[in-house]
This record gives sequence, C-alpha cells and structure tokens, in this order.
Amino acid sequence: MEPYFEVLGADLTVKFLLQFGGAPASFSRDPKGRGVVEALIGPEKTAALATSQHPAMQKRVPVANRWLAEMLAWQGHSTAAIARQLRTTDVSSRTRLIRSPRIAP
Repeated sequence: MEPYFEVLGADLTVKFLLQFGGAPASFSRDPKGRGVVEALIGPEKTAALATSQHPAMQKRVPVANRWLAEMLAWQGHSTAAIARQLRTTDVSSRTRLIRSPRIAP
C-alpha cells in the first residue's frame, strides 16, 4: 500500500483500491486525459505513480482487503458496510477487524 498511500493519500487510496484492486493497471508518464486511472486520480498523480521507484510497486494493483477494512473502519463505516464494499460476509469483516492489531470494531 505504501507507494499508493504516499502519492494518493488515505481517502484516494481507498477509492483507487476499491476500483482497481486485483487488476493490472498501467500508469502513463505523460497522461493525455483518456485513461480510467487518470479519471479517478488525476494526471499529476498518475504521472507520479508511473515514475515511482518504490520497490513495492507491481503491475497488478493489490486487493488489500485487510488494509481496506481497517481504513474503512477508521473512516467510521459499519462492519456491514465494510463487508458490502469488500464483497465479504459481515462475519469475515468483523473477524478481520478483531484480529487487526490497529483497529477493533
């Protein structure tokens, strides 16, 4: 999550991962305003991700359900709302949050 979080910040990273997590994504060094990634994060941040030399950058965007669950809980979403967004059961989301060392429901 670190390279995305550094460039996009917390809220935009959550939106980005919910939309693109699990799929390959390409970041243009010179965005032209036509890409779906650019439509969400803007041309400057698209170019910043394209030039990122962070060792955690991959071609496929991570799913990051644990991180997303923690962030959504931190933002005040209910366990049921988190489960719906992550396409998991409320039991799974609750268990994931209980086991998280940072956030408990």
